[in-house]
Amino acid sequence: MSEDSYDNAADTELRRYLHIAAHPDDLDFGVAGTTALLTAAGNDVIYCLVTDGEAGGFDNTISRDRMAEIRREEQTAAAKVVGVSELHFLGFPDGAVVAGLELRKAITRVIRSVQPHVVVTQSPQRNLVRTYGSHPDHRATGESTLDAVYPDSRNEFAFPELLADEGLKPHTVGEVWLVGGPEPDHFVDITDVIDRKIEALLCHHSQMRSPDRMPELLRRWAAEQGTRAGLAEGRMAEGFRQVPTA
Repeated sequence: MSEDSYDNAADTELRRYLHIAAHPDDLDFGVAGTTALLTAAGNDVIYCLVTDGEAGGFDNTISRDRMAEIRREEQTAAAKVVGVSELHFLGFPDGAVVAGLELRKAITRVIRSVQPHVVVTQSPQRNLVRTYGSHPDHRATGESTLDAVYPDSRNEFAFPELLADEGLKPHTVGEVWLVGGPEPDHFVDITDVIDRKIEALLCHHSQMRSPDRMPELLRRWAAEQGTRAGLAEGRMAEGFRQVPTA
C-alpha cells in the first residue's frame, strides 16, 4: 500500500482487521507498525495466534507448558503497545502446524466470530530471499487462512456445525494482505511509529538473545522496504501482497 493510499484510507469508513499468524512475535516483526497506525485511526484490530510458541526460546530449563504461558503473556503485552486488546490463541502445536481441515475450521470459527473486513496473514509462498519468513508453520498458517477466507468462512455448508451448533453465520472477507512473501505490492509508511513497533517486539523477552541489536535491525529492514516502496530517503515501511477476495 502506498503512503498516499494509506492516508486516504484512514479518512474513509473505519474497518475491522483480523491479523492471523503462526507464533507470538510474528505479527510484531511483520505488521506492528501498520497495526499501530490502524488502531490510532480508530480501526479495530484483532490478533489470532495459531500456536502458543512453546517450541521457541533458548532456556531448556523452562517446561514447554511454562514457555507457552510466557509467550501468551508477552504477546498480550506487545499487542497492547500497538492498541490491540482482543487476542485469540488457537493452541496448535508449535513446529507442527499442518495446513488442513482442522486448522481451516479453527480459523473459520474466528473469522465468523470477528467478522473482519480485512484479514492479514502470512504468505503461503516460500521466500528464498529471506528464509526466516518461510517457516513451515508460517506457510501452513497462510495456506489454511486463505482457504478459510475462501471458501469456508462464506459458505454455510462448510463446517455446518459452526452455524448449527455455535450460531456462527457465514461471513465474506473483502481482502487479504499477505506478509513475508516474495512479491509485496502494497506498502505502509511506518516511519512515525517505528518506535512503537520496536517497543512491541521487545516485549518478547524470552525470544531475544541480543535485544540491544533489535532496534537497529528493525530500522534497517523497514528502511529496505521503504526504498522498495519508492518512499523518500530515510522513510520506513512494511510491505504486503494484497489479495482481493470479494
